[in-house]
Amino acid sequence: MPQDHLRAAGTTDRPIDSGVRIGHVHLKVADLDRALAFYCGVLGFELRQTFGRRAAFISAGGYHHHIGLNTWESLGGSPPPRGSTGLYHTAILYPTRGALADALRRLMAAGIPLDGASDHGVSQALYLRDPDENGVELYWDRPQAEWPRQANGELAMVTERLDLADLLAEEPL
Repeated sequence: MPQDHLRAAGTTDRPIDSGVRIGHVHLKVADLDRALAFYCGVLGFELRQTFGRRAAFISAGGYHHHIGLNTWESLGGSPPPRGSTGLYHTAILYPTRGALADALRRLMAAGIPLDGASDHGVSQALYLRDPDENGVELYWDRPQAEWPRQANGELAMVTERLDLADLLAEEPL
């Protein structure tokens, strides 16, 4: 795919280091306790640290933080209006399909509705909203060897309906 139009003045032709990862996301929330009830209570993240009653850092597996939550500029605030710019969603990668099935069971037990559920060929994903109306994607990546490809080797991602009953039949963790 030609990317000449993406190059800014002074940029290089070298791609970014392949080891670069998105380290964490930091969300502005209206109510810290409500956000913690969702991210820790429903999804199961662990509270790592708080800064008074205005910020918290949560993670999976003992990492310092995958998600920061704060009310510094948003205490009591409302979600951004539709049609405005900003974060589309935060994507949380689950290590196995069974772990994604566990996430779906947690959402169902908490009565949290899905906005959608898709099979993208490369991944399977659940889409929902957190209590502040931030988009959240919970997903599992298929092994790269199973990713659909075109004849020329390029990815052939799709958006098809994810069979939730089949996902729920997945063995628990």
